[in-house]
Amino acid sequence: MKFVSGDRVFFTLVISLALSGLAIFSSAALGLLARENASISRDILLQAGLGLGLGFIAFLLARAVPLDRIKRFAPYIYGATVFFTALVFVPGIGFHAGGATRWINLHFTTVQPAEFLKIGFVLMLASWLAPRARQLANPKKGLLPFVALLALPAALLLAQPNTSTTLLLLTTGLAMYFVAGAPWRDFGIIAFGIIIAFGIVVLMRPYVLERVKTFIDPSAHSLSSGYQIQQSLLAIGSGGLLGRGFGQSVEKFNYLPEPDGDSVFAVFAEETGFFGATLLLALFIALAARGIVIAGNSNDLFGGLVALGFSFNIILQAFINIGAMLGIIPLTGLPLPFVSHGGTALVATFLMCGFILNVAARRKT
Repeated sequence: MKFVSGDRVFFTLVISLALSGLAIFSSAALGLLARENASISRDILLQAGLGLGLGFIAFLLARAVPLDRIKRFAPYIYGATVFFTALVFVPGIGFHAGGATRWINLHFTTVQPAEFLKIGFVLMLASWLAPRARQLANPKKGLLPFVALLALPAALLLAQPNTSTTLLLLTTGLAMYFVAGAPWRDFGIIAFGIIIAFGIVVLMRPYVLERVKTFIDPSAHSLSSGYQIQQSLLAIGSGGLLGRGFGQSVEKFNYLPEPDGDSVFAVFAEETGFFGATLLLALFIALAARGIVIAGNSNDLFGGLVALGFSFNIILQAFINIGAMLGIIPLTGLPLPFVSHGGTALVATFLMCGFILNVAARRKT
């Protein structure tokens, strides 16, 4: 099969996670039956059709397009994703919910452009870094332009507001920047800047400060901001070693907020126990590890940075979601790749994997 050639192991891991994710989502979505205005069949159809179906088509397209052409058009792809993300602020186009304006309303469903901004940003940064790898020690050619590249997407995301995706984008960018050969001197400068910026965000965004307080002492807010983490820990703990059985979660009915979204890992851990949760985590680690191997074997630095950036993005997002459900980091709202509700996120994840497989098909021989 020409379209999926390049790395059979990586392709197998992608398909395994995608099919497992659909099964996990379908089970978790049953928890919505006990809630008002829930249409389970519609949710599953959108996830399977628009998410999994369109996602796999996007996966094949990202694999098929010549890598040189992707590199040439990376700035235009980035510009298009920035423009698409900015459309959420246009009245009549943007959709506001839960105190945020992050979606474009298509009437039959919504699209979250920030998911595609992740892709445009990685492609743009890789195309900018590749020819400048030996010049990054010069702040005028390295640090300053790099910060400028980060500034525009970060400003758009913070204005929505979407703090968690902003941090994900910044962290992915930093990983690519230093792998490309940036001096460690820049790390201290950027880290200091991020700490200052995060402090300002916490002071200006009460919900961010509330999440930090809840993380420090969730029991003090058990009926308000700490409710989700309390129910998540209860669900995960009640799963034990082997779980209650697939589809048998109790917490997904009326107790656990967003059982098919942010909290989907907690539902899965309750149903399959420690063994099932460990297996899912192992699949994510294997996917990222294989992606990093592909990056290391790339023919050129651009391909290597693309594979690294997307692999890092997927595994970091998975760890953030799972870590939040385990209470080891504050709640963020980031979905679990391949699993959580959201067709846009699923299509974007498939695109990332398609680009990684594209790099694998042109590895060193």
